[in-house]
Amino acid sequence: MQKRLSLFFVVLFAAPWIAVAQTQDSTLLTLDRIFASREFMGERFGPAKWLEDGTAYTTLERSPDVKGARDIVRYETATGAKSILVSASRLIPKGDTTALDIDNYSWSPDGKMLMVYTNSKRVWRQNTRGDYWVLDLKTDALRKLGGDAEPSTLMFAKFSPDNKKVAYVREHNLYVEDLATGAITQLTFDGSRTIINGTFDWVYEEEFDDRDGFRWSPDSKWISYWQLDADGVRDFLLINDTDSLYSYTIPVQYPKAGTTNSACRVGVVSAAGGTTRWFDVPGDPRNNYIPRMDWAESSDQIVVQHMNRLQNTNEVMLGDVATGKVKTVLTDRDKAWLDVVDDLRWFDKGRYFTWVSESEGWRHVYLYTRDGKRVRDITPGSFDVIETAGIDKKGEWLYYIASPDNPTQRYLYRTRIDGKGKAQRLSPADQPGTHNYSVSPDAKWAFHIYSSFAEPTVIDLIGLPDHQRVRGLAGNDELRAKIASLKRGPMEFFRVDAGDGVKLDGWMMKPYNFDPSKKYPLLVYVYGEPAAQTVVDRWGGRNYLWHLLLTQQGYLVASIDNRGTPAPRGRDWRKVVYRNVLTVASKDEAGGVRAIRSWPYVDTTRVGIWGWSGGGSSTLHAMFRYPDLYQTGMAVAPVSDERYYDTIYEERYMGLPQDNVDGYREGSAITYAADLKGNLLIVHGSGDDNVHYQNTEAVVNAMIKANRHFTMMVYPNRSHGIFEGQNTTRHLFELLTWYLNTNLPAGGR
Repeated sequence: MQKRLSLFFVVLFAAPWIAVAQTQDSTLLTLDRIFASREFMGERFGPAKWLEDGTAYTTLERSPDVKGARDIVRYETATGAKSILVSASRLIPKGDTTALDIDNYSWSPDGKMLMVYTNSKRVWRQNTRGDYWVLDLKTDALRKLGGDAEPSTLMFAKFSPDNKKVAYVREHNLYVEDLATGAITQLTFDGSRTIINGTFDWVYEEEFDDRDGFRWSPDSKWISYWQLDADGVRDFLLINDTDSLYSYTIPVQYPKAGTTNSACRVGVVSAAGGTTRWFDVPGDPRNNYIPRMDWAESSDQIVVQHMNRLQNTNEVMLGDVATGKVKTVLTDRDKAWLDVVDDLRWFDKGRYFTWVSESEGWRHVYLYTRDGKRVRDITPGSFDVIETAGIDKKGEWLYYIASPDNPTQRYLYRTRIDGKGKAQRLSPADQPGTHNYSVSPDAKWAFHIYSSFAEPTVIDLIGLPDHQRVRGLAGNDELRAKIASLKRGPMEFFRVDAGDGVKLDGWMMKPYNFDPSKKYPLLVYVYGEPAAQTVVDRWGGRNYLWHLLLTQQGYLVASIDNRGTPAPRGRDWRKVVYRNVLTVASKDEAGGVRAIRSWPYVDTTRVGIWGWSGGGSSTLHAMFRYPDLYQTGMAVAPVSDERYYDTIYEERYMGLPQDNVDGYREGSAITYAADLKGNLLIVHGSGDDNVHYQNTEAVVNAMIKANRHFTMMVYPNRSHGIFEGQNTTRHLFELLTWYLNTNLPAGGR
């Protein structure tokens, strides 16, 4: 093993890796083509915004008049008639010669003003800080919001419903700016590193997808908002060793499983300024969550989702703006966990709302009265609703995404809200794969985003409910032709018996020159956690291309979805992993791989596995717990000890560590590190604020203690995605390819 480690460092720093030599054959992929060029970039469409309930829409297109800039173009939905609504020349600030680079944009409710978001900066995962400019379409006056604010410090700016003001967050405080006078009113004054108004701490953002933390009331008089008190949440210190002469630390308030959370509350303040009225939400605010809040189709009440720390109870509450009192109108419970509901939609002028629940074994959409009485199951049947896509309030139709017969795919359906008649599948029968939709407010049109496993995304405008294609928006014809010209072998989806009657979905890609009489090395791509599926019939982008490159070298590449991944296969299938997530997942994956190993063309002496994040964790479990099954593993950014990950995610699926000591120990790969037999590569970014580099150091210590040898690569100051810095992604995938070529030789034998 020492020889292999020495070769690794000599090759890494001194010369190109021989195993991944590049080729000029256009039918064969190279790492440079995938990761160091724009050859496989798809067409752009959007950001697109529906106008006038759907009779028109806007999008961004390259400006013919201003070099490097984009115009905002308006299209009549029905006819396709095009006009330049805002040319890039109108977005050049006074005294400047360059048009604003549009990261995003929005329209005032009356359509007379445009707000442009630009100069954005990253906050954890996404670029949510930046500058905002407002253009008056009548006068052409262009003005930057925020007064004397430092550049890129404003967040989530939004027009008031009456078109008169804009509200935004700046350095953890809320502000309102008058569009006529430019006067700025500060609404909160206690914002700090630990008092967070109108946005969220690290863990709320990461695990509840909460970023924008305030809402205008429909009458423009009030702003409701979240406040988090992060005092007591311990800092995890990231160490930067390379950007200055002396190293320095970067503190991240990060609550690890079982530790102190931020306290969360919601309140309402007058848009003219004044005292905040806090809603009287019961319970310890540090041991309960408020993951969702909005106005309840009224300026008198807000609606919140209130979850206990274990996230197995979700209370829907209505809060009275005048008194701050709250009333629970619906309570959903589960013996395992509940997911936050993003499909609460008001109907019939606020008299009813939709709710998604798994209480009867499948994820269904239900209709409730405003006071919480269940009216009906809108989507009955033995299948899961994956998400709602829209509501035709006038025609009383619910549009939703489901795939009753194939959990790897996604289709659009509609059903009557009154429960009459049968559901109708609208996605074409001759287009198997994944269909997503952005439905217009009047539910007469939709942007249809379609792809399949080996076919890049196509975006069309369609009419509803007939699903007739009106026009193409992004055909990706050039990319599709380029993909089709590559040497590609057979690809198939399958269902495999993992033992004990457990049937798992999977896919496999084979070499273009596949010979069933030969035996080939197998690389398994894994995730395994409840946050995502890998076995989906949709375009996989660079991951697909890299896997295709490996098949061109002579590998079989496969993936399996174990129980617990969020496939639409029913509540019990997903939640059987509760309190034992990776214990069950790794057992399922191993059972599936055993079944695949029995196929005559699989070389059982050359089986590898790789994954990222949760997939990195699953890779460690595979290599440590099933050492006779896998010869080589590549774990990128893995969690090695479940106690090291955050409260909201880990406790949702595993419970509290103090109440599930055995589950946390058995679910942590580090427990089994001494059982490593095969070749293991661990890769991590030292600046990972999500899965801390601590995880890799801990499992490395455990392997050293057990005298187990391995290979590792640290990317200095890179985050969880390991993409910052010139050539980083290219370098990483060359490392992975080299390690695989070296330890799991390619080709049929």
